[in-house]
Amino acid sequence: MFYYEQDYDLVHDNTFGIHANALYFVRYTDEQQLADAIGWHRSEVPALPWLHVGSGSNLLFLDDFPGVVLRSEVKGVEVMQSTDDWVLIRVGGGMEWDELVDLCVSHGWHGLENLSFIPGQVGAAAVQNIGAYGAEASQYVVAVECMDLSDASARRFEAGECGYGYRTSVFKTCLRGRYAVTRVWLRLNRRFVADTSYGGVADMLVSQGIAPASATAGQLREAIIRIRRQKLPDPAVQGNAGSFFMNPVVDEACKDRLLALYPSMPHYPAGTGGWKLSAGWLIEQSGWKGKRLGPVGVHDRQALVLVNLGGATGMDVAGLCQAIRQDVARLFGVTLVPEVNFIPDVLLTNLSF
Repeated sequence: MFYYEQDYDLVHDNTFGIHANALYFVRYTDEQQLADAIGWHRSEVPALPWLHVGSGSNLLFLDDFPGVVLRSEVKGVEVMQSTDDWVLIRVGGGMEWDELVDLCVSHGWHGLENLSFIPGQVGAAAVQNIGAYGAEASQYVVAVECMDLSDASARRFEAGECGYGYRTSVFKTCLRGRYAVTRVWLRLNRRFVADTSYGGVADMLVSQGIAPASATAGQLREAIIRIRRQKLPDPAVQGNAGSFFMNPVVDEACKDRLLALYPSMPHYPAGTGGWKLSAGWLIEQSGWKGKRLGPVGVHDRQALVLVNLGGATGMDVAGLCQAIRQDVARLFGVTLVPEVNFIPDVLLTNLSF
């Protein structure tokens, strides 16, 4: 049996700390409860839209949500197969991602260390294809179990069916809103190889008296956590959704044009044949780092992070987002795309995104 609440304030279910009410709020702890909720929806409120929020770490509520909000509390980690070289695990979609990373490190299951301290649930990580410090979740996803929100039918998507790309998947694009992720299968390595090539990771290890080449999995995880804590504000103290924008990918002509003007501009080869630029650098060069606009602002240590300075609405944050995008486009000719999901997205048509 599942339970729901009506006129539920989502302020504690989004890391921006935005007040927004849902008509109905449903928590489920297993697939049967989710199926029961879908049956109730079909019989009682079939016209209302669904929204799956996870931990709310990648959401911006622009208004109240006129429908049913789901939150997974499906937990647990099962070892499905194990060899001397790797282990295959099945993880509940409602488990907190960093809790999983910590558990994997402690068990000697390797690969997720560089994804330490990323907020959100495992299911959301599979939808978003989270990434940091040279790693992405899709490198380890084998399959994603889902439930169709229209009829409660189960479906398993193999990794190749998930359409993974930079911070995207079919669950964010052509299948957006159709499925709830219930379980995620991950294949991890028994042998640990430290990836310290990205974003000051090696420097952090050295500062702790650790030679990067000999770092343990636990030491690498701790280094990543230290870096993230230095750069990113705690959402419990200052509302935010982490990195607000995706790093833009441009063609070679655009990259060369900008490098001629800004020789020190960070740029990296992208898998698509283009070039990835640093959204944080573009925002900082546009003069927005540490700047505020009413009750919202840009974090003073990480220009990718927009923060709720107290009492902000979702539209306040969206207005800051649009002002930044306009300045970056004017100065560099580059379009920034938000990584954060705007809810309800029907309002985006009025924001010129």
